[in-house]
Amino acid sequence: MRAFILRRLSLIARGIGDVVLVGSSHSLGTLRIKEFLTRNGHPYAYIDLDRDADVQDLLDHFQVAISELPVLICQGKAVLRNPTNQEVADCLGFNTGIDATKVRDLVIVGAGPAGLAAAVSGASEGLDVLVLESNSPGGQAGSSSKIENYLGFPTGLSGQDLAGRAYTQAQKFGAQVLIAKAAKHLSCDRKPYAIEMDDGQRVPARTVVIATGAQYRKLPLDSLSQFEGAGVYYGATHLEAQLCGGAEVIVVGAGNSAGQAAVFLAQTAKRVYMLVRSSGLAESMSRYLIRRIEESPTINLRTHTEITALEGSDHLERVSWRDGQTGNVETHNIGYVFSMTGAVPNAAWLDGCVALDRQGFIKTGSDLSSEDLTAAHWPLGRAPYLLETSLPGVFAVGDVRGGNIKRVASAVGEGSIAVSFVHQVLNE
Repeated sequence: MRAFILRRLSLIARGIGDVVLVGSSHSLGTLRIKEFLTRNGHPYAYIDLDRDADVQDLLDHFQVAISELPVLICQGKAVLRNPTNQEVADCLGFNTGIDATKVRDLVIVGAGPAGLAAAVSGASEGLDVLVLESNSPGGQAGSSSKIENYLGFPTGLSGQDLAGRAYTQAQKFGAQVLIAKAAKHLSCDRKPYAIEMDDGQRVPARTVVIATGAQYRKLPLDSLSQFEGAGVYYGATHLEAQLCGGAEVIVVGAGNSAGQAAVFLAQTAKRVYMLVRSSGLAESMSRYLIRRIEESPTINLRTHTEITALEGSDHLERVSWRDGQTGNVETHNIGYVFSMTGAVPNAAWLDGCVALDRQGFIKTGSDLSSEDLTAAHWPLGRAPYLLETSLPGVFAVGDVRGGNIKRVASAVGEGSIAVSFVHQVLNE
């Protein structure tokens, strides 16, 4: 296992693999594919259209027009023009040999820290486990530049490193992971349950762990979609940091993720403006991050402030923000915004199968009222187990669960705990 990990890390560091990506650093599609390959731990070579003088010869050789970029040359034979993540996964054989029609003891939806922890625990204890992941392992935590308050890592580790190790560990114990397969519907009217994926395939399961997490709320700006991936980002990893080295950047948010991003980007950016709507950071951020922000000469904290406008052509060029106390509006020539505000649960695909709270998070265990259970026609004489939803044998863990503590350690703990109750349900 150690040899496998070190060999893979060496290939990634040297850019040696069976994939060549041709694109532009200002392209949303290019960034998406780079992130997909990187977070799945797949080595690749990258040719930048904006910097490589010989790129036109390569495009001519493969008969590719500039308008068709980004292009992925897969295993030296297939030329994929602006492919979807699923097309990339299929070409590289990520899901080869996995029988999705087989009835599993446990199907886990989502491969963030909670889902991967459940996969490791379940597979190591002999369960037949399948994980469905719509994008790449790691979830929201996978986009974190550095996690320093996770037990056992005193110098910290990146979210990508944590996810990569957990992903490999789950596979070592026999769990199978379907990559780039999104859950679109849960058939909950009969057993075994079935998760319908976005390609129409149905995955049957005796028990289900929902670990679909949450996503950052989007800024309420009309022009936002124009600049997503071309100036507006929802994660601050080395990929994004390479784009904005030496430039001024904005981080929006007051939680730990925003604090980690600001501290990380301050290492290479000219200046980091940190915009928060509240009066400070003390209520929502760990003290060690607040101290680093206060001590950094590169970070400029602006409280009671929110972005009002984004401007640019093919890439973000200017940002305006308003001071909520004075009403003053400032416009700056800034091309990079990292948005990390609030959380919206990824639970819409459940279609009313389980009880939700007012914010759309899944209710579990003792949080389920007698009214919730009556409405759900709870069929058992026992009450729901800890982390069990209003649907018997279906559990919710991590950020998608109501009342969850937004910490990686909490998510990992919930994923592991849920498996002990999965055993009890299977025994029933």
